[in-house]
Amino acid sequence: MTLERIHPDPSGHFLVTESGKPFFWLADTAWELFHRLNRADAEHYLETRRQQGFNVIQAVVLAEVDGIHAPNANGHTPLLGDDPTRPNEFYFRDVDEIIHLAAEKGLYIGLLPTWGDKVHGGLWGTGPVIFNVENARIYGKFLGQRYRGDNNILWILGGDRPADGYQSLWAAMAQGIVDGLGRRPFFTYHPQGGVSSSTWLHESEWLDMNMWQSGHVLLDTPNWEMIRSDYERKPSKPVLDGEPNYEDHPIDPFLRKWQADFGRFTDYDVRKQAYRAVFSGACGHTYGHHSVWQFWNLKREPINFPMPPWDEAILRPGAAQMVHLKKLMLSRPYLNRIPDQSLLPDVLPTLPTDNKVHFEPVRAAYPCANRAEDGSFAMVYFPQAEQRLRVDLGCFSDKVSASWYDPRNGSTHAAGKFSNERTDFTSPVAGPDWVLVLDDATLSMPLPGVVLLPEL
Repeated sequence: MTLERIHPDPSGHFLVTESGKPFFWLADTAWELFHRLNRADAEHYLETRRQQGFNVIQAVVLAEVDGIHAPNANGHTPLLGDDPTRPNEFYFRDVDEIIHLAAEKGLYIGLLPTWGDKVHGGLWGTGPVIFNVENARIYGKFLGQRYRGDNNILWILGGDRPADGYQSLWAAMAQGIVDGLGRRPFFTYHPQGGVSSSTWLHESEWLDMNMWQSGHVLLDTPNWEMIRSDYERKPSKPVLDGEPNYEDHPIDPFLRKWQADFGRFTDYDVRKQAYRAVFSGACGHTYGHHSVWQFWNLKREPINFPMPPWDEAILRPGAAQMVHLKKLMLSRPYLNRIPDQSLLPDVLPTLPTDNKVHFEPVRAAYPCANRAEDGSFAMVYFPQAEQRLRVDLGCFSDKVSASWYDPRNGSTHAAGKFSNERTDFTSPVAGPDWVLVLDDATLSMPLPGVVLLPEL
């Protein structure tokens, strides 16, 4: 399958294909994909994610879990003598095979050239630190030359690390990739938890999209505030949460090494972060499962108490439900969408505080709204069942047609027609969460979730 290249749209808030079609980034974190899976397992994983509606797979060439010294599934290590300028051809043939397999399935690879512990040591990870400005550019050029003919690569630098003090190194790697490709590709940067790439790199010419990692510590981490802060930055660049809470990951508000004393994130927790981020201006979203990122099975050493094994975890409900978010957003005119909390006049903003946010009921119930600039539609995410919210329908010119969209299965339930004034809505008793979809009643809008364009 021939895939179009991806780039920001003229507004700077969305992603589009070369032909101008909206691209909703729906990714999975498969960090250890190249390092731990053989071809048969990789094909099973990729095909499952394709069928579930994902279109981006985030994976790392020089992986986090001893990715330099522990061989891949075929017995190959990536570098000769820990030298980024001496890549092992046999290892990279395995990487090639998976990238090409993804392309055949219509999947983009969000490709990290290396995890951050190979650049910036002293924090976490096994390393070793092997990069400097000079060899980062050489390694980047090697990758660019190798994947010059592959349109399904979205380049992600970083890897769970701050860029502070290393901006020149990452810029050198980006320039090497450009030199090798012979063209300017799509770039973003994956930071550590609780931070955005914009903290250090927003003004960098090579950075096309900002990425947050809202992380896996707290319930209801206010990623909506994180996304809004970058959405409002100038110059405008797309933004998304590239590593939110993972399904089945232990919750750890007091940083006790994720021993699951406080339970695990559920599909409901995953949905809350996804819808609130997107409704706050994100150009897509990244899902993750705690067993899948590390491709854990019973024969491997577990990291932070994963469950169940990865080949079961790929079928967990949160993964299957993400496609309903993508379909909902693509079922309405996409490129004139704006976040707008003024639709909810009684809802006060929330701001990050301390670890007590884990117990803060305001964040658990915090709703988010977005709408079309031309007043053709609006959407409100209700995180809780029987939640009563006053919605200002003044952005519409006349009558409004309302419906409830179920984020668990993508079904739609009519809710009636209303005047364009402030109106109280209460989410259905089943749930817990719902999306209120509001359409100009004079327009013939398709059912929510019925996409207007072919899915990408």
